[in-house]
Amino acid sequence: MKRYIPNLFTFLNMGSGLIALIFVFQNHFEYAALFVFLGIFFDFFDGFFARMFKVQSAVGLQLDSLADMITSGVVPGAVVFFMLQMNVNENLLFADSRWYNYLPYLGFVLTLAAGYRLAKFNVDTRQTVSFIGVPTPAMSIFVLSLPLVAMHSDIQILVHLVQSTDFLIATVFVFSYLMNCELPLFALKFKSFDWQSNAEKYVFMGISILLLIILGVTAFPLLIILYILISTILFWLNKQKPLDYQG
Repeated sequence: MKRYIPNLFTFLNMGSGLIALIFVFQNHFEYAALFVFLGIFFDFFDGFFARMFKVQSAVGLQLDSLADMITSGVVPGAVVFFMLQMNVNENLLFADSRWYNYLPYLGFVLTLAAGYRLAKFNVDTRQTVSFIGVPTPAMSIFVLSLPLVAMHSDIQILVHLVQSTDFLIATVFVFSYLMNCELPLFALKFKSFDWQSNAEKYVFMGISILLLIILGVTAFPLLIILYILISTILFWLNKQKPLDYQG
């Protein structure tokens, strides 16, 4: 019975992604973000229970990536598509420009890059305890938080920034690169709870809680940037053995 529990959480992740996708099509970005975050929560626990019950399997690994492809691949690509489409519809200067009408499809470059990253992850033996390249859930959190910032932030400069066409296109190509580059990042997995082995995780979690209390939903994209910056600093401070990689 225990061997089915991780797959149950994987299917919950997949189902959450499918529901989120429906909400994206309906322009209900808040609900879409809620179900994506819920899917990422389930994604964490499928691996947790697989390790706890010692029931890791090749099928479970593939199934996990398929679920992530929906929740953290297709959904963020669709979000950028619809955000860019809104810009096209509102920009009367380019309303009749044929090439400009195809611009929203750039959002699905994120989906393609996420699929490639997930395929590489499944065959990369170095990523047993940490990551190489930004994980797809981190990218998904960043992208799904953009419409939330636009709807709820009181900082107008930030609202205009996250809605701008240039920023959205830059997000697509920057994160497509970051997901597949050789950038070491720490994982939020605890094998023990001592400070020495988990200092970067405790620091990140502490700052994250503080930013969420102060900034609310505006903090989500900042947290992903912070996660990348801390990992990059750790890499440069420990070049000979990046983080705690194996393989």
